[in-house]
Amino acid sequence: MDTGIVIGEDQLARPAWAATDPMMREYYDLEWGMPVRDEHGVFERLSLEAFQSGLSWATILRKRENFREAFANFDPDTVQGFGEDKVEELLGNAGIIRNRAKILATIKNARATIELRKDGGLADFVWSFKPVQTPTPLTMADIPTTSPESLALSNALKKRGFSFVGPTTMYALMEALGIVDTHLVQSHRRGTSGVWPV
Repeated sequence: MDTGIVIGEDQLARPAWAATDPMMREYYDLEWGMPVRDEHGVFERLSLEAFQSGLSWATILRKRENFREAFANFDPDTVQGFGEDKVEELLGNAGIIRNRAKILATIKNARATIELRKDGGLADFVWSFKPVQTPTPLTMADIPTTSPESLALSNALKKRGFSFVGPTTMYALMEALGIVDTHLVQSHRRGTSGVWPV
């Protein structure tokens, strides 16, 4: 059975996507799947997941610092005030993904994030969709791309005025935030978030 696991020169087991590129390996080892429970952190990752739609995560990760600079470090209070002049400026910024719909969605989502503060905030809202159990994938093929919870989260966010929050994108967000643990069972990262038992 091909699990998709690669043993690195450091003798640690990782999935193939995180095994060779140093940037991806560092992201996998230190960040992906670790709990993020603050508004700023969740808004940034929600924004980047939306920009990633249809693209590779490596593309987004390489541009993350450019995104942070372009979007005021993903401060919702600043981003919600971006007007047409700022949109045009962003469309001319080769350091980010120049997609008008995704840029406008990020601004719209900043406004929706601020509105959600009345009901406990974005982070608590997203985490409230944590499932009862997490997958235990043995191979890459075992990892889901959606779940009933990601569909419910998608629908709930849309009702709250968010865009580019489809169920697949929301499942990727839940993985990134540690709400689910989809690390392969053999991976050295499995169970390291503290959210789920090993």
